[in-house]
Amino acid sequence: MFFSRSQRQNPAYRQGFMEMLTVAPGIAAWGLMTGVAMATSGMRTPDVLAMALLVFAGSSQLAAIPLIGAGAPVWVILATAFCVNLRVVGFSAQLRSYLMHLPRRQRLVVGYFVADLTYFLFIKRYPVPATTEAERADQMAYLAGNATVNWLSWTGCSVLGVVLANYIPAAWGLGFAGVLALTGILCSLATSRMRAFSAGIGAVVAIMAYALPLKLNILLAIVLSVLLCMLLESTMAPATVEE
Repeated sequence: MFFSRSQRQNPAYRQGFMEMLTVAPGIAAWGLMTGVAMATSGMRTPDVLAMALLVFAGSSQLAAIPLIGAGAPVWVILATAFCVNLRVVGFSAQLRSYLMHLPRRQRLVVGYFVADLTYFLFIKRYPVPATTEAERADQMAYLAGNATVNWLSWTGCSVLGVVLANYIPAAWGLGFAGVLALTGILCSLATSRMRAFSAGIGAVVAIMAYALPLKLNILLAIVLSVLLCMLLESTMAPATVEE
């Protein structure tokens, strides 16, 4: 199992747990407002609670909730969630070399628990995949500790938001705390000119294409920033790219 006893006893588990705690308030506030949005969307209470407990999707939940409440066709709801979550394909591509030593069942479990901040903190802590069994155990224990806090913060506060929906006004704007948490991690990862350039291009394109339907501005920003950086890397010297 992914959250095994040996992983919880590994010192790296505590490291991942404590590092995620630093951004957990932002995740909790974001989850709280998502729970409020679900409870006030017109969905049935059992459906709302099931989504809060089982669906661990963040931004795509927020994108799909108003569509569900408005009675949009299922294909529109699924297409919207799919487009918003396409960024996770990039996470998966990079994490593949870290996780391929695991059985498929465990990889599926890891895939469920890995979200934006989990991925960012993990890659920041371990920029290179492990080469020994001991290093792999440390990396997986860190990821388990990281994911534990992330999932509990999001899910627990989503359920709390559902329960307290009538007492938490949306005007508080607590969901913006999640954006701030992501922004802080993003800035800490921009450790080279190429990474900062990629983040800048992605931000500009996402804003300029904001009017696109189904949150396609996010997909367009990812594609263009990746393609442009790949083009630049192919024409620049390795040392320049590292700088």
